Amino acid sequence: MRLEAITWDRLGDLLAERLLELKTADGGPWPRVALDGAPAARPGDLAERVAEALRIRGRPSLVVGTEGFLRPASVRLEYGHRDVESYYSGWYDTGALWREVFGPLEPGGSGRVLPDLWDPVTDRATRSPYAELPPGGVLLLHGPLLLRHWFPFDLTVHVLLSPAALRRRTPEAEHWTLPAFARYAEETDPAGSADVLVRADDPRHPAWRG
Repeated sequence: MRLEAITWDRLGDLLAERLLELKTADGGPWPRVALDGAPAARPGDLAERVAEALRIRGRPSLVVGTEGFLRPASVRLEYGHRDVESYYSGWYDTGALWREVFGPLEPGGSGRVLPDLWDPVTDRATRSPYAELPPGGVLLLHGPLLLRHWFPFDLTVHVLLSPAALRRRTPEAEHWTLPAFARYAEETDPAGSADVLVRADDPRHPAWRG
């Protein structure tokens, strides 16, 4: 796997430039981008950089995090607070993501996206208003385990951490999630299947393949 050194700012610019030319797979007016990575890899930070680079270029975007689409605690914690299978398969409300995020961005859709649905702190609905994404606007969805759900992305970016870096940068209280990411790497191979790969073992010196 050959990667080139890059800065985060330059990476945001290059991804934004690529998105300006991107054609959607279904012919719709809204490109849909995955920024995939474990929480320790901070894919949301990259999503915000890309959004800012798009804004400078006059292209609207909407950053959505899957942490806003967690299932209620009664569902996701049914088998305990550290059940790896639940984390891997049942923590995120993929049905709501299909309905509230991807559905409105299908050809002929309204472009009205719900940016979040559930607050994990209060364990209640957020009641956030819908966001209007105009035609040509880009969806930047970030979160873990994104590439195993068959979401209709037009560009996929995986922020990779080696197993050692992932363990080092994951808070000890969350080490129980590490087997889920090992399984994800084995079953889905996000590093090999993503359109763009970013290695971020050293957060100051990323490298990429795009």
